[in-house]
This record gives sequence, C-alpha cells and structure tokens, in this order.
Amino acid sequence: MRLDNSRESRNVEDRRGRRRMSVGGRGKIGIGTIVLALVAIYFGVDPNVVLQTVGGPETESTTAGEPAVPTAETRFVSKVLADTEDVWGAVFQQKGWGSYQQPKLVLFNGATATACGTGQSAMGPFYCPGDSKVYLDLSFFQQMAQELQSPGDFAQAYVIAHEVAHHVQHMLGVTDQVAPVRQRSTTAAANQLSVRVELQADCFAGVWANHSDTQRNTLEAGDIQEALDAASAIGDDRLQQKSQGHVVPDSFTHGTSAQRMRWFTRGFKSGDTAQCDTFSAASL
Repeated sequence: MRLDNSRESRNVEDRRGRRRMSVGGRGKIGIGTIVLALVAIYFGVDPNVVLQTVGGPETESTTAGEPAVPTAETRFVSKVLADTEDVWGAVFQQKGWGSYQQPKLVLFNGATATACGTGQSAMGPFYCPGDSKVYLDLSFFQQMAQELQSPGDFAQAYVIAHEVAHHVQHMLGVTDQVAPVRQRSTTAAANQLSVRVELQADCFAGVWANHSDTQRNTLEAGDIQEALDAASAIGDDRLQQKSQGHVVPDSFTHGTSAQRMRWFTRGFKSGDTAQCDTFSAASL
C-alpha cells in the first residue's frame, strides 16, 4: 500500500506506555470474562457483547510509564486512519450526510478501559460506540500473519477500515437501530442481524479502498487479494472449523468467508455505500 507521502492522523491515542489500574467495582474483569473473550475472537463473536457482560464503563487510573516510541508500524496505522478520515469526510459531504466526526484509534497492550467495559487484547480489534473509539493491540497483526496466515500491510489496513466502518454505521444510526431489535430477538435472529451489520462494515471497507485508490493511487499489486485473504481467514465458518472441527451456522455473527469476501468486493468495485444495504438483501 502506497502511503509514504501520506499524512498521519492526530486521532491516535497511544496507551501502551501506561501501567493500568482499575478503579471502582464495575468493569472489573475476572478469569471467566477472559475465557469468554478468548472464545469470542475464535468464534467471531462481537467483542462488545463480551464487554457488556462485564458491566458499565469503568474508570482507569494510570501511573507514569515510558512513552511508546513511534515505529514504522504505528506510523502506518496512523496513516491508514488518516486515509479513512479523508475518504469518509469526502463521502459524507458528497452524500449530504453532514460533517464526518473522526473517531479516535486507541493503541493498547493487554487490557484497557473503554466506555463499553474493559477491552482485552484477546478480543481482537473492536469499535466501542459508547466513546466512538477503535481499540487495537498491534500484536493482533502478528497473530494475523502467523496464526491466520493473512500477512501484508493491506490486510492490516482492511482490519482498521472495517472497524472504522462500524463508526460510520454508528454515525448513520445503524447501530442504534439494530441494537433494540437484537435485544428482543431470538438468539439465532440476533446473530443474523449481527452478520448483516458485519457484512455491511466489510462492504464499507471496500468502499473506502475504492475511494482511497481513486483519490490517491494507494493500492499496489496484490493489495486487494491481501484484504480478501484476511476476510476469508476471519469468516465464522473457517474459524469454527479450525477451533472445534465443525460449523454451527445459527451461531454465526460475522458471516462466512465467502460472504465477507463477496461484500468487501461489492463495496470495492462499486465505491458506492448504496450498494452496501445488507439489511435489504434477500441473500448474503
């Protein structure tokens, strides 16, 4: 991905140099929640579901630590975030959706406090609508390359773009519309709604890739294949087959590998958010 001359975002919050202490009774995390978090990442479960089981927002007290030194990896993340800011800012203006409110991206190690509860590295990258922040432990990229066989800078960019897409959904009201419906639905129906939310985020990530390349010629040969490989690697069916030897479609929350690749491709080829209406689609 060509980002050498790109700007870096001012919206990266690096908490990796902090030593964290929890304050208050709510939001504390025990071994049971850690186990649930580990299950979540392998089964593709929305980490916010796990976070909400912990309780409300917890406060966080930190003691001074060595500040994290910027690296090529952190600069890359910052440039990708800046690119999403430019793309979605322009899309919101073109669509007449008002001003795009840029999300923060929080880098952390191990665990950190969020408005959704305690965030754990084991949950993988996630977006918290309560504070409009994307949370990322950079060790996930190593896990992608080694355990999921999805290396490459654009595979990493796809992950960031997918989480930013959840922020776009939040701004468009999708998150608020879906949440109450899920709460009063059966487990299977709620999971199906989650799949549609996640596939729309994949499609939005494809829209971002289209506009980024059109505006700044950022894509290199093999980049889209890296994104598709990453989308395939984190499909519910593939993760379940790997972890338990069989798949349970009713428990899918993110979509199959084929579905995730299909919707990313749809967004990329069209460059049009109108093509990302997974909620009206007869088939996914």
